[in-house]
Amino acid sequence: MRIALVIASYLLGSIPTGYLIVRLSGNKDVRDLGSGSTGATNVLRVKGWKSALPVAVVDILKGFLPAFLALKWLDDPAFAALCGLAAVIGHCYPFSIGFRGGKGVATSLGACAAIALWPCLASAGIFLIAVGLTGFVSLGSILGSVAFPFIVLATGGPKGVFAVSLAIAAVVVLRHAGNIVRLFGGKERKLGQKAS
Repeated sequence: MRIALVIASYLLGSIPTGYLIVRLSGNKDVRDLGSGSTGATNVLRVKGWKSALPVAVVDILKGFLPAFLALKWLDDPAFAALCGLAAVIGHCYPFSIGFRGGKGVATSLGACAAIALWPCLASAGIFLIAVGLTGFVSLGSILGSVAFPFIVLATGGPKGVFAVSLAIAAVVVLRHAGNIVRLFGGKERKLGQKAS
């Protein structure tokens, strides 16, 4: 059953929300526009809030549902986190569109909310502060993702959840490699800045 849940989590995460919404509204591949990601931030740049909001909501649910259901059915927080990780990997590397997806931020937010709500809210606060001060969603995403596992550990959360959420953070940071280069090079786009 556990293997089936992990596979199902990956498959749910693989639903390419941003890709589908942009395709349906204009026959363009969102990965050829803006940052090249299928996530809500890039959809916001390319199509605006009306398209980005449903992408964000569905992408959050893709992480939340597998982790929440695994936790409810098996009462194993570390395994629930593993299902969340599988969903994040599915979002970032979806088989259905050639393994080129998003950056995992919204999906990891959903997974983290299901497995450790208060640390997730604290991490979201770090994200909001970073974006509010700098305007860079990528920087806030990186800081929030990296903070979450350490907040879990500091608040006495299970070490298994810490370990798996550290892996989730690693995936998110890896997917932001290009953003990190642009941040250091002064070329990163700020929130709301349209794709050229």
